[in-house]
Amino acid sequence: MGRDGVVMRRIHMFNRVSADGYFGALDGNIEWPVQDPELDKSATSGMDDTDAMLFGRTTYDGFKSFWPHAVDESPHGPARRSPELAAMGKWINRMTKYVFSRTLTDASWAGTKILGEFDPKVVEELKRGPGKNIMIFGSGSIVSLLTQHGLIDEYTFVVSPLLLGSGILPVRGVTKHLKLKLLECKEFATGNVRLRYAKA
Repeated sequence: MGRDGVVMRRIHMFNRVSADGYFGALDGNIEWPVQDPELDKSATSGMDDTDAMLFGRTTYDGFKSFWPHAVDESPHGPARRSPELAAMGKWINRMTKYVFSRTLTDASWAGTKILGEFDPKVVEELKRGPGKNIMIFGSGSIVSLLTQHGLIDEYTFVVSPLLLGSGILPVRGVTKHLKLKLLECKEFATGNVRLRYAKA
């Protein structure tokens, strides 16, 4: 709820990370996360609370190249034809997709809205506007900017039981400590751990 008493949309970040904290390999490889059918199944349970996604250009391009054409496969490695991933694909395809990009001009993927250069005021307007919650996957540069401006309400990290050694951090450039409140810590049989935090 905002300071004026208006119920606001919440922004939820979801990223898979290695045990040493990286969400992407330096070469852009995203095939390293440990696959987990139980995690896939649980991830579909909160879909009804979200009706929009927020992207940076790189993650948007990756999603656009995959999900419109292969809703029953996984972007994280070999195809896993499962009802859960099919549901995820259908959900992604029907979402409103807000993209911060100075260069993107193609909005042909259904629901795409190009927002131009990142502006925190635009995000604040989205949060005050009508609709359900907003999800952000990947998009490290935008996650970092949103964090710097205090605009992410919830962070979910799925920690895979492996070390990348080097890579790209999901949050960068934050100049002061941001206290978080742990909402959930769930272990999976594969060794994956889901950590869910809200701003304290």
